[in-house]
Amino acid sequence: MAKMWEGRLGGDTDKIADDFNSSIATDSRMFKEDIAGSIAHAQMLAFCNIITMDEEKVIIDGLRQILADIQSGSLKIDMACEDIHMFVEQELTCRIGDTGKKLHTARSRNDQVALDLRLYLKNETADIIQKTKNLILAITEKAEIGKDYIMPGYTHLQRAQPVTFGHQLMAYAFMLIRDIDRLNDCAKRTDISPIGSCALAGTTFNTDRFFEAQTLGISGVCENSLDGVSDRDFAIELLFDLSVLMMHLSRFSEEIVLWSSFEFRFIELSDAFTTGSSIMPQKKNPDMAELVRGKTGRVYGDLMALLTTLKGLPLAYNKDMQEDKEGVFDACDTVKACLDVFCGMINTLTPLPENMKKAAQNGFINATDLADYLVNKGLPFRSAYKISGQIVSFCIQNAQILETLPLKDYQTFCELIDKDVYTAVDLSTCLNNRKSYGGTSVPSVQRQIKIVQEKIK
Repeated sequence: MAKMWEGRLGGDTDKIADDFNSSIATDSRMFKEDIAGSIAHAQMLAFCNIITMDEEKVIIDGLRQILADIQSGSLKIDMACEDIHMFVEQELTCRIGDTGKKLHTARSRNDQVALDLRLYLKNETADIIQKTKNLILAITEKAEIGKDYIMPGYTHLQRAQPVTFGHQLMAYAFMLIRDIDRLNDCAKRTDISPIGSCALAGTTFNTDRFFEAQTLGISGVCENSLDGVSDRDFAIELLFDLSVLMMHLSRFSEEIVLWSSFEFRFIELSDAFTTGSSIMPQKKNPDMAELVRGKTGRVYGDLMALLTTLKGLPLAYNKDMQEDKEGVFDACDTVKACLDVFCGMINTLTPLPENMKKAAQNGFINATDLADYLVNKGLPFRSAYKISGQIVSFCIQNAQILETLPLKDYQTFCELIDKDVYTAVDLSTCLNNRKSYGGTSVPSVQRQIKIVQEKIK
């Protein structure tokens, strides 16, 4: 097969070198973006009178037919080609003759591949944002159900203070909202056209880069041609944003694994999103959550691989940069799959509020409220804190809980304690007294749900 760079080199490339050099197995997924970029390029060439309008029409008709044939399956992408750009150009030339050879005027594969990648990741980012919104909606719907389910909140994985199941879920909703904000911000920097930078120094032809960018629906053009072909910051930024998103999903997965265990039993996962054991018939394994947790490391690896690839490269394009796509494609695929399965897992899980409340009652998570009660009786906080700790220690030694400890036992620690202590340490009171903005009271959680739902509209 003829090489598009034939002329300078006379001998054939070794097949091993050819295979090693080829990127079509990875970049063939960008065929739609490559053809869209080529159509816009042909339009620009005609607009600037570099090719005729008749040539423009023949080229664009040919490109559109190639796209239709690939999508219908009647045209298979030739994996013997070096890359998707070579395949499309050779197929076009085969169909329309020498006019097809004019398409590559005033561009290089260096700016062409940078454009294709930007267009592809722009679409992928939009898809990931939508899937993240779907997950947030699933979380808010479950939070609405569990907005008054009392459960222990944890610090150091020790029972700390009462929260609601809805409040806990909404923490993840706000994390994901931030992920969408980051992705939207990244999309702005992705939405820049490098086409017209050519190999590195621009072109001698009188082109209109702004016309071509506008034709593609891109908001602007890169200001420096060297930067245009060598910039992959947008891919790194997307990988970072996806790594943060996966970190949030991984933390959520860890809680789901814990909550669904027999030791916690705060939730029941649907059979549709669990697996069994090949030897232990009693098992119901949270494999989907564990896989999401595991795949987080994979996305981190994609980020580190691209950072490492780029760290020592001089300007402008270097063949090392062919390694920019496989990792970012893998990360996008991984994140989309994780978001889909996570959304289904959240939609189908069943909260077990009685188990949550029982764990809350046995964890003395109302001890801070007891101390606050004593402060309101006139004690300094540190004195109140000490007395509350002594009462908790007494309860543990005598298999009691604060809600039912006899008043006479309370009063051996502090004479200021009266019958109203039982209202103060009731978990519902503890919960609903936390009325500070962003707190765990039911009205606060309801407000959080509304804020998130409004944001993702």
